[in-house]
Amino acid sequence: MADKRDFYEVLGIQKGASEDEIKKAYRKMAKEYHPDLHPGDKEAEAKFKEVNEAYEVLSDADKRARYDRYGHAGVDPNFGADGAGFDGFGGFDVGDIFSSFFGGGFGGGRTNPNAPQRGSDIQTNITISFEEAAKGCKKTVEVPRIEVCDQCSGTGAAKGTTTQTCPDCNGRGQISTQQRTMLGVMQMQRPCPRCGGKGTIIPNPCTKCKGTGRIRHPARIEVNIPAGIDDRQSMNIRGQGNKGANGGPAGDLRVGVNVRRHPYFERDGFNVWFETTVSYAQAALGSEVVVPTLDGDVKYAVPAGTQPGDVFKLKDRGIPVLNGRGRGDQLVRVNVQVPKKLTEKQKELLRAFDEDLNPGNRGNYGDDKSKNIFGKKKK
Repeated sequence: MADKRDFYEVLGIQKGASEDEIKKAYRKMAKEYHPDLHPGDKEAEAKFKEVNEAYEVLSDADKRARYDRYGHAGVDPNFGADGAGFDGFGGFDVGDIFSSFFGGGFGGGRTNPNAPQRGSDIQTNITISFEEAAKGCKKTVEVPRIEVCDQCSGTGAAKGTTTQTCPDCNGRGQISTQQRTMLGVMQMQRPCPRCGGKGTIIPNPCTKCKGTGRIRHPARIEVNIPAGIDDRQSMNIRGQGNKGANGGPAGDLRVGVNVRRHPYFERDGFNVWFETTVSYAQAALGSEVVVPTLDGDVKYAVPAGTQPGDVFKLKDRGIPVLNGRGRGDQLVRVNVQVPKKLTEKQKELLRAFDEDLNPGNRGNYGDDKSKNIFGKKKK
């Protein structure tokens, strides 16, 4: 009796603690030392038993009163404090106490392996052209997917055979172990190691799926690519992932989209940029040019006096709005081509044109070698 710690000290509370304080302290300590969180740790197991012993006494008004008056002797079954024994500890299940606080998350409240389980998601990538992304398209992807075994229909048992009740747990999926302690007989439950908690075994496993009921198989899936999708966006296709277990729903297929660069179009949100080049005369006098778009070639009248870098807009010739209405525009940037090689006649005409355009301005032209860099005649 002298080696036992004070129950209030075990739970880390004061002697006059309220019921709520006792419950809160127990919840914290029991969760910290529960065997499921420390498998094989004897020290944690011992502390967990100590915590449960303290709570079993302090949470009961009569036992707590005897403990406060007589100490450990008042709640020891070998002692008769106040003529009362310690029968209340006989054969209690610690799992029942713990699950009342944590919803059965430990001990006997484990997830049922026979419950329907959703299949996991799978992912793949696809590469499409600029035009396919803009207008939408259909593509077929091939992905390895977990499906129900077609040979055993998902039972895991060889054809012509069935599953059998596990003889170790009698179909319950769990086995109980008992350990006698100073608290009495402590009962713990864990999944049956033979059947894995399912309650059934497969004497003759299916040769194709090795008893799992599921196989990995390549699946060809048609994917609808929506108009307006952009590079590095993705789509989620419900129910096309790995098949679920025990009748659970299938997971999803996630498709990542890569869009190839276009030789002359450039995307900007839902707008499309394009650059066109006109001659100096076309820019000055105006001209009709042919501009390629996503919908085919269109004609556009470049106005007279167009400057290098000017931008004109072709309304509603851009990318359709993804999952929406309308579409962007096509923006056309104009580059003016300056001739590099001119004949002497062409040069004279340009000089005359410049002097006529700017009377009295006799500029220094780069090809006039008779003048120096200051525009003066050489001697």
